[in-house]
Amino acid sequence: MNVERIRARLKGGFRPFAVVTSSGDKFPVPHPEFILLTQRTVVVATSDGYAAVLDPLHVAGLQDIPGRRDGRARRARRR
Repeated sequence: MNVERIRARLKGGFRPFAVVTSSGDKFPVPHPEFILLTQRTVVVATSDGYAAVLDPLHVAGLQDIPGRRDGRARRARRR
């Protein structure tokens, strides 16, 4: 996928989405601060504090995910 298409998705009224890879894995992007784009790399921060480093050639598409009504990211529940 063209990185510019992902950049366009981040502009003009952000809506949460997931990056879908060619292997079927999905990486949620609940807020623009969870993704970093360079010409040759897509980095998505995961909910457990790690980063998924993806090659744009393996990004198959973007999928809408429901966001919270108050616009805040969900926090992990403590057990």
